[in-house]
Amino acid sequence: MPYEIFVGLRYLRAKRRTRTISLNTGISITGITLGVAALIGTLGIMTGFQEDLQAKILGTTSHIVIQTRGQQPMAGYTELIHQVERVPGVVAATPYLVRQILLTSRNGVQGIVLRGIDPEKEPEVTDVANNVTVGTVRDLATPSLPAPSDSGTLPGMILGKELAARLGVFVGGRVNVVSPVGPVRATGMTPKIRPFQVVGLFASGMYEYDASLAYVALNEAQKFFGFNGTVTGIEVKIEDVLTADTIASRINAALGTDYLARDWMELNRNLFSALRLEKTMMFLLLVLITLVASFNIVGTLAMIVNDKQREIAILKAMGATPNAIMRIFMLNGLVIGLTGTAIGIPLGYAFLYLIEQYWTFDQTVYYLSHISVHVKAVDVLLVSCSAILISFAATLYPSWQAATLTPVSAIRYAE
Repeated sequence: MPYEIFVGLRYLRAKRRTRTISLNTGISITGITLGVAALIGTLGIMTGFQEDLQAKILGTTSHIVIQTRGQQPMAGYTELIHQVERVPGVVAATPYLVRQILLTSRNGVQGIVLRGIDPEKEPEVTDVANNVTVGTVRDLATPSLPAPSDSGTLPGMILGKELAARLGVFVGGRVNVVSPVGPVRATGMTPKIRPFQVVGLFASGMYEYDASLAYVALNEAQKFFGFNGTVTGIEVKIEDVLTADTIASRINAALGTDYLARDWMELNRNLFSALRLEKTMMFLLLVLITLVASFNIVGTLAMIVNDKQREIAILKAMGATPNAIMRIFMLNGLVIGLTGTAIGIPLGYAFLYLIEQYWTFDQTVYYLSHISVHVKAVDVLLVSCSAILISFAATLYPSWQAATLTPVSAIRYAE
């Protein structure tokens, strides 16, 4: 064993002839351990929350949305779907129609977003079918419940559970769709009103969707809004959601300049940018814990240098170079950093496990039952490297101070 390693490890131990580390060394290791554990725990929770939110958004919306550049109704969408499905990486595509309307019932009025979907192809593109808790998506095409009126069978509608609660309606109930854009008569524009029957409820896990979104069959939406043979756009599902921007560029190249394909990250850019910024800022703030712990390392090494002046002078008199003296004390800081990191990583994982398994919430209040966590390998690597680098940087000044001691003055003034 090189003598630098032997001496450096000996300086970390207590003064008495024991195999225990000194109190100052233990405090320094504890500071690094807590900093690493806090960083891993926070990043794991932030990553889990982001991925959970991403899954909920992609459960209701598609990976890529195609519209005309002028936001005009899209004609000839059947041929466009065939073109899109031939693009490498595309799994399925389906048309949709979306409009803002008023939804009324006997108990209330609510402004919502109404989506017309193809009941047969929509489950191939989004997870709407899996989100439906009462009824099925195919009930939109063929309502199985009798209409609560004498006018025959009404077209079906699926409501978000929060929206149904606000309107006070249940499956089998009746609601009226009111569009402010209707036929123009002598007295002005007349709103269009049409009754629908509630055939199902869905719960996406996102309050904004569950409280302001409803689904009807695409052909019924086209009839009501006067979209004869046209739609708002096309929804696309791809194989890998992380390559959505690349496949969107391929679709734009295949369809030409009249159409614009936008991926889910672009459509939700503000939300995910805010989450990434929050995660970055939390990382920077929690790094301060490790920085505070690094001052313990500085203080510990400075005390060792002051206490070991006679030994340092003897080592130099025996031929130890200043670089060798620096390596001794740099090794001390690295050992503290490595030990604290090695203990902090499993401690952070244990903290996340306890959070995920035993910390539950009232889902009616927080809209989630537990905290989702996910620790990425790159985050662990980033935290580990940061802790070790900070620990190493903390050794530079005490090591330089030890290396510049002269043997004569050190022996003369050493107590």
